[in-house]
Amino acid sequence: MTTALVLGGGLAGMAAAAALAPHVDTVIVVESDRLPAGPEPRRGLPQAHHNHVLMAGGAKALDALLPGTTARLYEAGAHHRKIGRFLLLGPDVWSRCSDGDAFAITCSRHLVDHTVRSQALAGGKVELIDGTKVIGLVGDQSRVTGARVEAEDGAVRVIRADLVVDATGSRSKATQWLTDLRVGPVKEDLLDTGLAYVGRTYEQPAGFGADFPGVLIQARPGSGPEAAGGALMPQEDGRWIVALMGPRGNHPPTDEAEFLAFARAMRHSVIGDLLAEARPVTPMRSARGLANRRRHFDRARMPEGFLALGDAVMILSPNFGTGMAVAAMGALALRTQLERSGFGPGLARRVQKAVAGIGAGPWQMAITNDRWFPGVETNLKLSGGDGQRKFGVRFAKVIADNPAVARRMQDISALVAPLSTMMSPSMMFAVMRGPQRPPLTAAEAIGQFPQLASVRPGAAPGRLPEPADAAQ
Repeated sequence: MTTALVLGGGLAGMAAAAALAPHVDTVIVVESDRLPAGPEPRRGLPQAHHNHVLMAGGAKALDALLPGTTARLYEAGAHHRKIGRFLLLGPDVWSRCSDGDAFAITCSRHLVDHTVRSQALAGGKVELIDGTKVIGLVGDQSRVTGARVEAEDGAVRVIRADLVVDATGSRSKATQWLTDLRVGPVKEDLLDTGLAYVGRTYEQPAGFGADFPGVLIQARPGSGPEAAGGALMPQEDGRWIVALMGPRGNHPPTDEAEFLAFARAMRHSVIGDLLAEARPVTPMRSARGLANRRRHFDRARMPEGFLALGDAVMILSPNFGTGMAVAAMGALALRTQLERSGFGPGLARRVQKAVAGIGAGPWQMAITNDRWFPGVETNLKLSGGDGQRKFGVRFAKVIADNPAVARRMQDISALVAPLSTMMSPSMMFAVMRGPQRPPLTAAEAIGQFPQLASVRPGAAPGRLPEPADAAQ
C-alpha cells in the first residue's frame, strides 16, 4: 500500500494531491489552517487579499490535473482576459493592443483555491487533515519516510509515507527540516527590490460592464512617484481589485486620502481616476518582504522520498503574476514523472529538476527587470551594465509597438512558451530595428478601449465623468 503525504493545503498542495492520486493508494494532505468551506479568507494566506491572476500555462495545467477547473471558475464569475487586451503602461511607453492567444484568468485568490480544493477532494482518494502543523521530517540522509505533525491540542504524531511533498509556501521550513536530517546545504538566490504593496477590493461602478479590460501600470526601476506601479483587475461578483506598489522611500500609504493621491501621482492617473468613483468594500491591506527568492533543491544532494513545489521553491515579486501558474505546472511535472517511471529511484530528483526548469524563465525575467531598482539587495553576481539596461528599454519599446513581438512576449509571460523563443533571429532583428511608429499618447492608449471612454488623462480628483457614457 503506497501513501503520499502533501504538506500544505493551498493551491500547490491540492494540485500536487491531484497529481499523486492516480498513482498511490492514499494521499494525505496536512494543513496548519482550518480550511473554509467556501471561497473565503484563511489566516495562513494573507496574500490572498491582494491581486492575483492565473496565467494561461497554469490554467491549462490545472485543467490537465483536474478537468473542468477553469470552467468552474468562469461559472463562478472569473474573467478570461487576453493579455494583449489590457490597458498597459510599460516601463517607458503605452502598449498597443494585440490579439494573441495568451490569456490570464482574473478573480480572487479565494475563488481559485476553493475551486481547486473542491476538485481535488471530490475524488475520495485525498484525505485532508487541517488544523495541524508540520514540525519536521522523518528519515535520514538517504530517504525521507514521513513527517512529524502537531495537532491543535498539542498532540504530536508521525505520518509515514512513500513520498513527502513540501507545498507549505513561502514560509516553508524545508531547508531547516533537511538540515536536521544532516542534508544540505540548499543554495538560495535572493534579489530584493524593497517594493511594498497595498491592496483593496472595490465595487465596480455602474456602466463599466463585464468586459472591463484591466489596467496595468508597471513599476519602473527608480525612486519616487515615477517608480510606482499599480494593477486594477476585474473580479467575480462585480468587483475590482487594486494593487498599488512602490519602492523604498515611496511605499503606498494606507490612509484613505493619501491612497487615492498615490494612485493619481503615478506616471498616469487612470487607476486613481477609476477608484475615485468606486466604492471600497474591504480595508486596505499592506504587504512587504516580497523579495525574489529561489531555492536550489535541484542542485542539492537530496534524499529519496522528498521534493518541494510552488512557493517553497521559488517566490517572485507579485508584479509578475506567475506564482499560481508555476505551482500548477510543477504539480503537472510531478504527474508526468509518475506516469513515466512511477515511484522508482530518482523520482524526486527528476521532478525537482523539472520544477527548476519551469521556474527558470520567470526567474530570469524577474531579476532582469528588478535588478535596476536603487538599493536592491542581492546575493547574485549580476553581469552587464548600462548597455544591458539600454537594450532592455529598447526591447520594451519594440514589444509595445510590434504586434508579432508583443504576441511572442505575451506567450512567454503567460508561461505557454519558453523564454528562449524570444531569441529567434526574427525577434532579434525586430528589436535591433527598433520601434517603427511613434509611441502612443495616453489618450490614444485609453482610446483603444470604448469601456474607458469616460476616463480623461489627468482628470482632477472627483472629476471623473459618469461611466455610463462608456456603454454607449
